[in-house]
Amino acid sequence: MGIVSSQYARISRRLSRLLNIGLPYLWLGLFFLLPVLIVLQISLAEPTLAQPPYTALWEWVDDGLLQIQINLGNFILIGADSIYLAAFLNSLWVAFICTLICLLLGYPMAYAIATAPERWRALLLMLIILPFWTSFLIRVYAWMGILNANGLLNNFLLWIGLINEPLQILHTQTAVYIGVVYSYLPFMILPLYANLTRLDLTLLEAAADLGCRPIRAFVKITLPLSMAGIIAGSMLVFIPVVGEFVIPDLLGGPGSLMVGKLLWTEFFSNQDWPLASALAILLLALLVVPFVLMQRLQQNIDGSRL
Repeated sequence: MGIVSSQYARISRRLSRLLNIGLPYLWLGLFFLLPVLIVLQISLAEPTLAQPPYTALWEWVDDGLLQIQINLGNFILIGADSIYLAAFLNSLWVAFICTLICLLLGYPMAYAIATAPERWRALLLMLIILPFWTSFLIRVYAWMGILNANGLLNNFLLWIGLINEPLQILHTQTAVYIGVVYSYLPFMILPLYANLTRLDLTLLEAAADLGCRPIRAFVKITLPLSMAGIIAGSMLVFIPVVGEFVIPDLLGGPGSLMVGKLLWTEFFSNQDWPLASALAILLLALLVVPFVLMQRLQQNIDGSRL
């Protein structure tokens, strides 16, 4: 009886371990890997006027033969056309600059909230999260009203005498930076705040007792210990900004072409699903590189602490 119960307990532990490991992989397979494979399949097809608007990769022909047709022309076209390369480079540049600005603005805000009295933290966090209660599209449209020639910003600058004529801000790259930083700044603040609240303040007190100045203590203690929050916040900002469509489309101009706009154009205007899917696959492959690099950097930081 004891042998049977021990075998039953061993089988139960194996099943629970299998479920704990298998369910996350099943979830990733169904909702990440499978959609990526479908998009990859479409990217290797040819456009057509049928429904769906792309050809099949394989079909059965006479005598039971399976005919496979793979089209690499979409990827070749993207590599040969300079407009796609310019869109990718501009997307990476906008994402990098906006991530840097969000970090420079978000770190002091997160540090101020983390070091504020306990009774004020909930209110300050509420002010950070409050914009999410409003539609993202409405907030972007609000910036159109603020940045246009007769908008609030130009009227205020004219009123105080700082400028003599309205500035052309809307439909420029500057407007894209403003809209992206405004929209994604909370994604930088919240991970930093979560990391800074776990900071051991006794380390700063010990550094002060040893004669370390506040700036040096910040560089030597606070900044390294908050690196995990910096990496998490940078990933939450950089990765979605690369594929951003709404903000460049509404606030940007012809010189602010990004990959998200090209994806929308190829899918809905040109009805070229294979080319749009090829753009999506290349964008995904491009984003894997910074993601892996940041993950390795975070692993090295965690390993050095141990």
